[in-house]
Amino acid sequence: QVLLVESGGGAVHAGGSQRLSCAASSSIFSDLFMAWYRQAPGHQRELVAAIVSTGLTNYAASVKCRFTISRDNAKNTVYLQMNNLKPEDTAVYYCNAKWRATDYWGQGTQVTVSS
Repeated sequence: QVLLVESGGGAVHAGGSQRLSCAASSSIFSDLFMAWYRQAPGHQRELVAAIVSTGLTNYAASVKCRFTISRDNAKNTVYLQMNNLKPEDTAVYYCNAKWRATDYWGQGTQVTVSS
C-alpha cells in the first residue's frame, strides 16, 4: 500500500511560483515511478511531469521549461516546482505513484492562478 499526501497548493498571480510537495508513506519509495497530474473542471486529467527512480524526467509540453519535478528519496517526497505560472495552470494537482503496474493517487491540492 502506498499513501500519498500533497501539500503546497494555493492561490497565486500569473507569473508567480509555487512548490508542491507529495509525501509518500512507503518503504519502497525509491523504487516508485512518481508523477504529477492535474485536472481542471471540464478537462481531461493530464500528466504534468514524471520522474523515475533513476532521476530521468518527462514533462508535458505546456509546462516544460517552467516546471521542475524532483524527488528526495531520503524524505520519501516528490516535489513540483512551478515557475512563471499561467491562468491555464489552474487545476487540482494530484500526486501519482506507480508500483507493479498499479497507480496510487493523492487527494489532490488546488492551484489557482489569477490573471
